[in-house]
Amino acid sequence: MEPLPGLDDLADAFLAMSTRDEAKRFLRDLCTLPELEAMTHRWQIARLVERELPYLEIAERVPTSTATVTRVAQWVRHGSGGYRLALDRTRRGGQ
Repeated sequence: MEPLPGLDDLADAFLAMSTRDEAKRFLRDLCTLPELEAMTHRWQIARLVERELPYLEIAERVPTSTATVTRVAQWVRHGSGGYRLALDRTRRGGQ
């Protein structure tokens, strides 16, 4: 993956957050509400894809389009491993 200028600094900023509340505050300041909603939906989709629910059911639950579900599912399965890492770690964390 070609480095995106500033991505390392942004990743470091996320790593500097110590609590869920700090991370939420940082995300709220960093993103618009529509951006937060889009990211939240993607994460919800990834978790439901992991549970192997049908795409149409996922689209109805989130709510989003089946095209978005398909796109997220592709990244879960064939992306750079970020979704997989987060899914594995949050599952072990008691979810």
